[in-house]
Amino acid sequence: MTGGADFDEDGSAAERKMRFLYALRSRGVTDSRVLSAMEVIDRGHFVRGLFAERAYEDMPLPIACGQTISQPSIVGIMTQALAVQPRDKVLEVGTGSGYQAAILSQLARRVYTVDRHRRLVREADALFRALDLTNITAITGDGSFGLPDQAPFDRIIVTAAAEDPPGPLLAQLKTGGIMVLPVGQSDTVQSLIKVTRTERGFDYDELRPVRFVPLVEGIGTE
Repeated sequence: MTGGADFDEDGSAAERKMRFLYALRSRGVTDSRVLSAMEVIDRGHFVRGLFAERAYEDMPLPIACGQTISQPSIVGIMTQALAVQPRDKVLEVGTGSGYQAAILSQLARRVYTVDRHRRLVREADALFRALDLTNITAITGDGSFGLPDQAPFDRIIVTAAAEDPPGPLLAQLKTGGIMVLPVGQSDTVQSLIKVTRTERGFDYDELRPVRFVPLVEGIGTE
């Protein structure tokens, strides 16, 4: 006979997951592959310290180096807009906690994620290893310049806001490729946009207002 405590713990975990997925759907995340990836990747692994108990709420939370982990519904909406295919090579600019890259790892062949903060890259990489996410490569660098050595990319996602889509990232996007990023001044409401590279140039679609930390050039001090 199993103990009541174990049953309650399992029951509450299942209920929490159900509420988490319901919140995602209610906010516009409807792609079944994205929802499955977000069910598999436990956000609780990526939120530490004082805010750990709020990991399953649909809100951004502080992480190290003055950065944030995005609210789950925004992660889902950005991932959904990216329309990642199983053979895609994806670049993420702004590793942060590693949560977004972990979700992308469930959808893509290979994920490269770059961040200017060595500490964030180191901690995210340790998590990827612990979770056996072997198709992610985490790199410390200036993400505004992308990763020319690994270009071109099928998909690019930027989790920090620039005034305009950075030219080097546009250049590293394959024809037919998609980039999703927030654009706008850091002290105003930004717009989440989807950029599609065509044979003739770039098509831009505005998705929704958002608020992200600014995209900063250079390497961080920690």
